[in-house]
Amino acid sequence: MNTHLTEILGIRYPIIMAPMFLVSNTKMLIAAADAGITGCVPALNYRTDSDFRAALDELKLNCKGPFGVNLIANRSNYRFEEQLNTCLEYKVDYIITSLGSPKAIIEACRPLGIKVFCDVINLEYARKVVPLGCDALIAVSSEAGGHCGTESYKTLIPDLIREFGIPVISAGGVGDHRGLEEKLTLGACGVSVGSPFIATHESPVSQDYKNACIQYGKNDIVKTTKLSGVPCTVINTPYQQSIGTEINWLEKFLHKFKFLKKYVKMLTYWKGMKSLEKAALGATYKTIWCAGPSIEYTHKIETVQEVVDRLIKK
Repeated sequence: MNTHLTEILGIRYPIIMAPMFLVSNTKMLIAAADAGITGCVPALNYRTDSDFRAALDELKLNCKGPFGVNLIANRSNYRFEEQLNTCLEYKVDYIITSLGSPKAIIEACRPLGIKVFCDVINLEYARKVVPLGCDALIAVSSEAGGHCGTESYKTLIPDLIREFGIPVISAGGVGDHRGLEEKLTLGACGVSVGSPFIATHESPVSQDYKNACIQYGKNDIVKTTKLSGVPCTVINTPYQQSIGTEINWLEKFLHKFKFLKKYVKMLTYWKGMKSLEKAALGATYKTIWCAGPSIEYTHKIETVQEVVDRLIKK
């Protein structure tokens, strides 16, 4: 399984444990490194810079392999500059950028040798980030969990490789070895996998959230704009069905006004994060559980190592 991803990060298998809001933690990333892959954690999983630094200190001390940080680059993340500066100070191994221009991140990371992988959902966005000098593209397909794309990996991966000729990491649709092999055969240098790791012993989420990943499958995943204003995949629980999947009339109205739009997005994003936080860490009937179609492969609570074994063994 030697690929460009294993070579540039020095990992055994071409797998990134995807950054998951309020799911990824240091325990999971340490277990990922022990299993021969690499894990990435969202900077937004930490309320304060001191909490973020404490997590990076723990990873520097105990993680036996590379680890990454996911940064939200658009204006909804008011802590962006602080988070980026902390990543630079700690010289994390790589940064995954989402939802905004990665220009400042790439320019700051390049002199330090920090790799930058950029989430893209189509060729149009890829054409904006590739000239900036990113080290790889993460092809976020329609099969991905969380903030998913609109195109299937079957067309997105080959299109990105054909036009740009830089490494492409596939995000979405991997829950077993067959899924991994399929993405590599299409030309991807690795995969980013999130949802199969939610129901692990190392995961910090509630027992109900883990049970939902076991009880529900790919046909129970729906897209909602209620969490962040852009489509996000969630488990279609009875509560999710009761609240619907579209932003309300007031939010739609405010989105029409350009000078208000960014503030509305910030408000929607903040509200969505609070909803996800409640769902992830506190079991109530009013829960919104973020996950992707690859929970189809989750049948019991496993260790991170066991999930990795499922991905790499035929």
